[in-house]
Amino acid sequence: MFLFLVLALACGCVLARGSGSDAGTDPAVVVEHHVQHYAVEPGGAYRLRVDHLETIVEARAIQAHGQYAISYNNTLDAIESLEAWTLKPDGRRVPVLPGQVKDQQEAASSDAPLFQDTRVKVVVFPEVAVGDRLALRYVLRRATPLFPGHFEDLAPAPAYLNRNFLLIYDMPAALPLHADAVGFVPVAGSVPPPPGIRRYQWRYQDSQVGGDEGRIEADSVSPLDYGKRLAVSTFSGYPAFAAAFRSSAAGRAAPSPAIAALARQLTAGLPDTRARVLALSDWVRRNVRYVGVYIGAGGVVPHPASVVLDNRYGDCKDHAVLLEALLASLGIDSGGALVNSGNAYRLPDAPTLGVFNHMITYVPGLDLFLDPTADTAAAGYLPASVLGKPVLLLKTGGFAMTPMLQPQRIRALATVDIGRDGRGSFRVERSVSGALAEPLRKAVRDARPAERERFAERMLQGMGRKARGVFDAGTVDGNGDDYSMAVTGSGDQFVDLPGPGALATTYPAWSVVDDAVAGMVRERERHQDFVCPAVDAEDEMRFRLPKGVRILSLPPPVNAMNGGIFYRASYARAGNAVTVKRRLTFRHGSATCTPADHRAMQPVLERIVRDLRSQIVVQG
Repeated sequence: MFLFLVLALACGCVLARGSGSDAGTDPAVVVEHHVQHYAVEPGGAYRLRVDHLETIVEARAIQAHGQYAISYNNTLDAIESLEAWTLKPDGRRVPVLPGQVKDQQEAASSDAPLFQDTRVKVVVFPEVAVGDRLALRYVLRRATPLFPGHFEDLAPAPAYLNRNFLLIYDMPAALPLHADAVGFVPVAGSVPPPPGIRRYQWRYQDSQVGGDEGRIEADSVSPLDYGKRLAVSTFSGYPAFAAAFRSSAAGRAAPSPAIAALARQLTAGLPDTRARVLALSDWVRRNVRYVGVYIGAGGVVPHPASVVLDNRYGDCKDHAVLLEALLASLGIDSGGALVNSGNAYRLPDAPTLGVFNHMITYVPGLDLFLDPTADTAAAGYLPASVLGKPVLLLKTGGFAMTPMLQPQRIRALATVDIGRDGRGSFRVERSVSGALAEPLRKAVRDARPAERERFAERMLQGMGRKARGVFDAGTVDGNGDDYSMAVTGSGDQFVDLPGPGALATTYPAWSVVDDAVAGMVRERERHQDFVCPAVDAEDEMRFRLPKGVRILSLPPPVNAMNGGIFYRASYARAGNAVTVKRRLTFRHGSATCTPADHRAMQPVLERIVRDLRSQIVVQG
């Protein structure tokens, strides 16, 4: 839990629209047909016609599927027509009345303020019961494209059994459509397109009834990486896509006098370029708060750097533009880089915005990536969610990779004094260094007193009903690449004395090694690639037993390695004290692992788990 908490602290930024999809299927509903028909104009504007029909198979589907949500941009889009109805098994048609169509603001993120004109039109079907078919047709018109003169779209595999899922794109002859299709098969149209229009059609194919993607496994990469999806784009390649994105932001990173003065003030006396770059990035992430403002084309167009500085808020694009302007005022070249901050590690061949949801900053002179949006990642480090990812450099249109590894280490030191009754007092200290220091420091700094007490309670798990503990937050102010905190307390029963008794060598609530291993064995078998972050974890447990207690046996030392996993454990006795030391490191050639990698890890992981459950035998 502790490692998971630290590694999960990351910040992303929505550029335009989400790209995630549940790759599983639910037999409670069957989509009889779903047709999306785009009619694209030469300038990139389009009209979308959707025809949808689904059957409610099980009662549990009524709550989730008794309504249908249509997302649209209130500035760029207009819903031109909409009709829907419930079709009963006896043929009776119950229409959706105007009062049963609700228009609402799209739900905002709970992590940060969000101002957008994305709205949701919710169609509430009447009299829905098992066996009913729900039908809907609507036409959406986008008059202003995000990228003038271009069109792009990303369709992930549908989440439910679809008997006929069809995507149709009518394109002007001057706008050829490039596609990257997996599980979507091109099909010929039965009706010829209008003159001067080329029609592209793909049908989604289920390879088995109920869908073929199955359950999404723990820590799996995005279904966009391994599953079925269709990416289409009029961009000839990513350089052209980058050029369009760059054009939309032209002039936004120009330094103002105020920006130049601030840059000089923040870097005065710093010894070299790297120090100045890190100082400016740190200032932006600490002083410009995250607020998403997605009005009109705001999903892809940043605000001018001077406006961001005045407001002291903005989204990831705004943070990146301000940092670029600050660096430029000192003659340091930098530029925005688009990346996926979720679990997608691959880019489709056809350039599409759907897979990019975050912008960071690249400094070519230092070959350095910065994330000025992430207040949990100190300058010089990146959030775990963007490590080992391909990025599109907007200035050049070329690709780069973020680092797969960065310095980070976590250590737990526990000292336990056991009395003659088997009860004991303890102190557990957690220390982190490198990339993990800042997120943990901030998490503790922002935690309320009750949250800190709950953390102490978690550290007492397994200590008995009379266990008590006090949390020491350590110094949470300031910066630095090291941070530590501690819990002191007393446990109900560590070992039964006078014995003979067995003393556990691992307490999962204390052990960072056990925590890391638990994350690596969450799935017994894997069929999907999964995220495998680097691990460098170390435990040291010191048991001090009372006089008169004999130590009968210690577990044997362990040295194990396989599949990038390196593990060692040692047990040493000095008088009536025992010291247990464990060290686990994991390194892989990429940020993701395959099912074959998972199988290769199992023998050494099983050996590690056995060692973590070992015991020290004592006699009173």
